[in-house]
Amino acid sequence: MTESTSSKPMYEKIFDEVKESILTEVYKPGERVPSEKELAETYKVSRITSKKALEMLAAERLIVRKPGRGSFVADASTGQPDPGMNITTPAAAMKIHSGDKTVGLIITDFGNSYGTGLIYGMEQASRDSDCFLVLRRTFGIPENEEQAIQKLLKLGVDGLIIFPAQGEYFNAEILKLVIRRFPLVLVDRHLKGVAAASISSNNLEAALDATEYLFDLGHSHISFLSPPPVDTTAVEDRIEGFIQAHAQRGVVVDKELWVSDLTSTLPKSFNTDNIERDLSRLVTHLQSHPSITALFAIEYNIALLAKTAVERLGLRVPEDISIICFDSPPTHLGSGYAFTHMRQNEEEMGRIALENVLSIMNGQSVPNKVMLEAELVPGNSTGPVRHNKLL
Repeated sequence: MTESTSSKPMYEKIFDEVKESILTEVYKPGERVPSEKELAETYKVSRITSKKALEMLAAERLIVRKPGRGSFVADASTGQPDPGMNITTPAAAMKIHSGDKTVGLIITDFGNSYGTGLIYGMEQASRDSDCFLVLRRTFGIPENEEQAIQKLLKLGVDGLIIFPAQGEYFNAEILKLVIRRFPLVLVDRHLKGVAAASISSNNLEAALDATEYLFDLGHSHISFLSPPPVDTTAVEDRIEGFIQAHAQRGVVVDKELWVSDLTSTLPKSFNTDNIERDLSRLVTHLQSHPSITALFAIEYNIALLAKTAVERLGLRVPEDISIICFDSPPTHLGSGYAFTHMRQNEEEMGRIALENVLSIMNGQSVPNKVMLEAELVPGNSTGPVRHNKLL
């Protein structure tokens, strides 16, 4: 079986088949389902593809992912895959007593590399504040974001936390919320020209620190890997931090080394054809620029693409090429690959977002922009530069 045997994306095919096995109790409640590695080998696909399938199963609450242990079938008798989660569906939220406060959360998507920590932080804060959290995903599609805002307002939520969809223009529905002074907090990025409270990482400083870390290892020919910026402030700030680090060290920025058109990791563009196209793009780029000794991936999934591309060339990470990125799932008991990364304080970000929207609901003022520091976590993907690397 290969990734091209069906018009349906392979991650959906894997999702469908594992879901069917769960529903027919081939895998019973509490039993472990195949890992990313095992699914990748069985279906002859990349681990990025099998990872996406497991994330979809977790999002449907069919499985519970436990770092270092694996993925397990959720307990159908309770109807809750994880007893600690306090996230309601819209149908359940309609049953909430009218006196309870309800906050809507609109997020592009979430997974073990980024997003889950945000939700944990918000859930805990909502539990402490005795309010309910209603979740809707948009998968990075602006139209879904518009509909989610409209539906949650119709549901009667008292406030909204929005992780804006990536796009060149902010959603008109968000502007309407700002004009109405509706309690609103933006997460992960701020929108230019929109006076809405936001909470994010200090992306500029984090990118600067990560780049300086590579400089300290002797790297000066660094390829910056990202999706198109499209006016997304998180991406723009990381680019600015990368450039500022070069300026501070007196190193010339060579944009010929950059790859800034990777799209396969965006929620609305995730499919096996796009993954393979991006991998081919990276392989060709590395072959054309043999001076590159390090790759700065703007996010974890791009780091996975970069590692795969390096290995396709018969090179090693980090002996031949180092890789640094933002965020990386925790590894326990030898599970997964530990990238050197900038770890964002997701749970704190989520907690502050929930507390700030509750403060706005109570008529209190909050900072217009809150930025949290990210922490550099050394891993296995970076090492001193080697000048005798040959492609």
